[in-house]
Formats: sequence, C-alpha cells, structure tokens
Amino acid sequence: MNAHDIDRIDHSVLYTTDMDATAATYEALGFTLSPLSMHMGSDRPGGERRPMGAGNRCALFGRTYLELLGLFGDGSADPWNIRPLIAQYEGLHGYSFGCTDIETAEKRLRTAGLSSSGVLPLQRDVETPDGVETARFQAVHLDRALTPEGLVHAAYHLTPELIHQPRYLEHANGATDLHSVLLVVDDADLEPTAARYALILDTEPVIEGPFRALPLPLGRVEVVAVSAFRAMMPGEPVPVLPYMAGQSVSVRDLRAARDLVEGNGFSTGDLPGGFFVGAAQARGAALAFLEV
Repeated sequence: MNAHDIDRIDHSVLYTTDMDATAATYEALGFTLSPLSMHMGSDRPGGERRPMGAGNRCALFGRTYLELLGLFGDGSADPWNIRPLIAQYEGLHGYSFGCTDIETAEKRLRTAGLSSSGVLPLQRDVETPDGVETARFQAVHLDRALTPEGLVHAAYHLTPELIHQPRYLEHANGATDLHSVLLVVDDADLEPTAARYALILDTEPVIEGPFRALPLPLGRVEVVAVSAFRAMMPGEPVPVLPYMAGQSVSVRDLRAARDLVEGNGFSTGDLPGGFFVGAAQARGAALAFLEV
C-alpha cells in the first residue's frame, strides 16, 4: 500500500446544457452553490490556456465537492473533448481524484500505462470577498480509451483557499462531504473494472455485498454489476455501460435532510443507511444521502 499520492475523491462532475435548471435543482436539494466560474485550460503540458466552453457551479465541503459543469457556446471550444460525452446523456460523466503530489501521481499513472497526458494546467476566475481572483490547478488525465465511463483525472489544487471559501461550506441539507461515486458495469466487467480502479488509485478492492469498493482516506469508488444495480435501485436508467450512475453525500442528520428534500417536492427511495433521489429528478445521476 502506498502513501496515497491520490488520497480522496476531490470532486464529481455532472454535465448539463441547462445550468440554470440544474443549479435550481441542486439548491432545492439543499446545497449552497458557488457562483458561475468559467474554465480556461490547455490540452497539453505548457500549452496556451484558452476558453474551454465550460463553466461550473459547485457544492463545496472543504476538501471535496460536487461540480455542476455547464457547457456554453457553439462547441468550437472543447480542448478536453467533453462534448461527445454529453451527447450520450446529461448526467454524471466524470470524477477527479485529489492528489497530494501531482508529479508522483503522473509518473505512477504513466508508468502503469494509464495516462499519457502529462501534467496539464487549468485555471478559472472566482469571486472572493476581496474581488475576483484566479484559482489554479494541475491535472493528469487518464487515457480516455481506458476509462470508457467518462473523463477521469487526478488533480492538484494550487489555490485551495479560493475554492473552498467558508461562506459556501454550509448546506441546508447538512451535507459534509462527497462520500462515494457509483459506477455500473456489465456483469462480466465487474472484476476487471475493480482491478482497473485498484491500479488507478493504488488501493485494494473490498467486497461489500454486490459492490466492489475502492476506498481512499476520504471517499471511495463503488463498482456494481448492472444486474445487482437494477435489483438495488429498480427503475433507475442505464443508458450505456459502463455508466456513472450516481453519487452519495454524507449528512449530519438523515431525517432532517430527508424532510428538507421531500418538503421541496422530490420523491425519495430507501437505501441501507440512507435514501436517494433518482436520476430523473437529480438532473441525470442518482443522488444518495447517507448518515455516516
């Protein structure tokens, strides 16, 4: 076991072409969202940063967050080739794993044959109480052919204080962190996918009922076979396989969170240790609330 150059799920990425409607949904689910922030990035190390045709609003928790990524413009600006993903369906299409050491993570992933991107720059302007400042990041992308489920990368925050501002960290639903992301795969792909993520994250899979869980010091990836997923969450869509089907947040008070969510008009379903709102209501990806 390593010292975790990747130590957490930094954030999930839910893609939308209607940021206003998606943001309104997540606010009704009880999240405080950061203002819209537009991305600048490059598709190669040392390359010129240019508009990416995307901007986000985020539900921030201090070390992890949910990212709502809106697509803007005519599609001509798309250096990371994300528009083909949303052409399949709107919903969860990516996650970013947080790094303590981006250079070590890049070398390990490249040596394992998982990444050839190098360390890529990313920045976006954010509002602060003292005016607009530029948040800066570095990212290493997993080769897309090896992650057919979506855009998966490791990220290092150069200016975390500009992202996780205290004024955005309290949420009406009591959410405290991004607990997990759920990946649904063909039954025959369950073990190979768990092995692939074990290599990406340098951690060992844990068998928990139908799940193969890949734990990190903060957060985890859960992989489940499609047959088990349909039994666990009947009626939830499976538009493609593999499929980033949902995500979970930890909350302080499960009853209070459920009262708020249901009081705002959402239908909920039971899960062990919590409840969920289905993908149709949560803008394309099931959202679970867990008391942990």
